Amino acid sequence: MSRFIGLMSGTSMDAVDAALLDFSAPGPRLLANHSHPIPADIRSALSEIIKRGRHDIHVQGELDVRLGQLFADACLTLLTNNGIAAADVQAIGSHGQTLFHAPEYKTPFTIQIGDPNTIAEISGITTVADFRRRDVAAGGQGAPLVPAFHKQMFRSQNECRVILNIGGIANITVLAADEHAVLGFDTGPGNTLMDAWANKHLGTPYDQSGKWAQGGTINRELLDECLKDPFFSLSPPKSTGCEHFNLNWLAPYLVDDSAQNIQATLCQLTVETIANEIETHANSCEAVYVCGGGNHNAHLMQALATRLGPIGLHTTEKLGIAPDWVEAAAFAWLAKQTLEGRAGNLPEATGAIHPVVLGAIYPGRNGI
Repeated sequence: MSRFIGLMSGTSMDAVDAALLDFSAPGPRLLANHSHPIPADIRSALSEIIKRGRHDIHVQGELDVRLGQLFADACLTLLTNNGIAAADVQAIGSHGQTLFHAPEYKTPFTIQIGDPNTIAEISGITTVADFRRRDVAAGGQGAPLVPAFHKQMFRSQNECRVILNIGGIANITVLAADEHAVLGFDTGPGNTLMDAWANKHLGTPYDQSGKWAQGGTINRELLDECLKDPFFSLSPPKSTGCEHFNLNWLAPYLVDDSAQNIQATLCQLTVETIANEIETHANSCEAVYVCGGGNHNAHLMQALATRLGPIGLHTTEKLGIAPDWVEAAAFAWLAKQTLEGRAGNLPEATGAIHPVVLGAIYPGRNGI
């Protein structure tokens, strides 16, 4: 038996995604999943920290423990709902909630919270966490980490594939059909700007199915100005986060136009930045497979399909894992890699000087 739980709370901060995988079969198998809501007061506190970029240390300390409790509850609810004992799970892989990601600083760093001591204590299950900082210590960006899992799960000898994750930030993994190195990097904003704009003007956490954006008109002047951001012209490896792409970033570019038209333009910004990178780095690929919350934005998906033209656009459901659970599944796999003493990063994706075993291990009640 080789069962692992992966935990992922993205930049939308609406829920903790928990996925239980069985790695004892010839190929990893998703056994169960659960989406655990994040209470509004925790979301608000996290948003305030991320928006301000600085805070009192006791605020971070308290949130660290509260998130650890929440992540543990997500695991135990997943197990209870599916009649599985904690003793039957080898380990939990927890990404944690990113507060700040600064690989470009003179002294690079990245911060994720969600105390793994608390997760291990409450759940009783060995917990692996703090994956990103070892890659940063090895000279990498600490992101994206999912390309190693994409390579393991989705590479084909018959098809060049792009795995496109559209979370708050979008990233792509280019999987050539031969054994060439995997390319993976962040392309820029995914849902984060659209979600923030919808929250500000509609009072909703996101634009349901992209219907608001669909009714607007793209403002080409605004789009062109946004596309001038230096991040978009950087060569990979590269990574970014909501500490860069947020409403404060957008403010200097804003033009005199309706909120709905600006939402339509932010949607097209996501489309253009993704498509530009695919055309530049994966123009020979036959298909793009989407995962992450962006797959639910029907308008975004249609606009992306139109922009990509002859390249087929699908979701990872076609490859065996539903798009909502790929990232959580990746951290279950990364926990397994760590316990086995195997590298979890791909230097060609993160820029690290060499492969490294990621994260730290926090033993469960019965040890590792």
